[in-house]
Amino acid sequence: MQPFNRLTGVAASLPLANVDTDKILAGQFLKTTARSGLGVHLFHFLRYDDAGEERADFVLNREPWTQASILVAGPNFGCGSSREHAPWALLDFGIRCIVAPSFADIFYNNCFKNGILPVVLKDAEIERMHADADQSDTARMTVDLPSQTLVLANGDVFAFTVDADRKQALLEGRDELSQSLAAMDAIRAWEARTGDLWGRDILPRDVAEPVQ
Repeated sequence: MQPFNRLTGVAASLPLANVDTDKILAGQFLKTTARSGLGVHLFHFLRYDDAGEERADFVLNREPWTQASILVAGPNFGCGSSREHAPWALLDFGIRCIVAPSFADIFYNNCFKNGILPVVLKDAEIERMHADADQSDTARMTVDLPSQTLVLANGDVFAFTVDADRKQALLEGRDELSQSLAAMDAIRAWEARTGDLWGRDILPRDVAEPVQ
């Protein structure tokens, strides 16, 4: 997982409430287990018309927002099914930070697992960010995870909170798999000490017998 430290980039405004994971990545694109190649399908039915042509009025189809790395969203972003392909598509497009007044719980957790920083701000701060992100000359912003601040184009600063363990994992680029791999020495030592838990004589005395 790519570490997240300080991000300066274009913010795109998507002021819609209750954007569910099917709208983020439609069901027909869930047939892959690869995390790459999904960005082109992000917000498919918002970005493309029935003929597959880009809708000129959708924000991610317009410059400079085709290069957006920050998404300013509406309340309850990421609701619906728990599909992890949704954050995969956002990340593959280039989105590393999503700012919203609230998130669906499972989607919020999946963001951290995939190197995306979800930021919750107050309604008034979100409204200001939508206004700035909507204009090309003020859309460029900076997200600083170490200081937990978001800096607008004119220098105004919004502070945000984030769980300390999740913050450290993002800073290190550490997901759950890499955390387990980092403990392999301890895992191998435990396996060598206990062997087959349910049948060998090398079990330590404090390991309980299996329930029959």
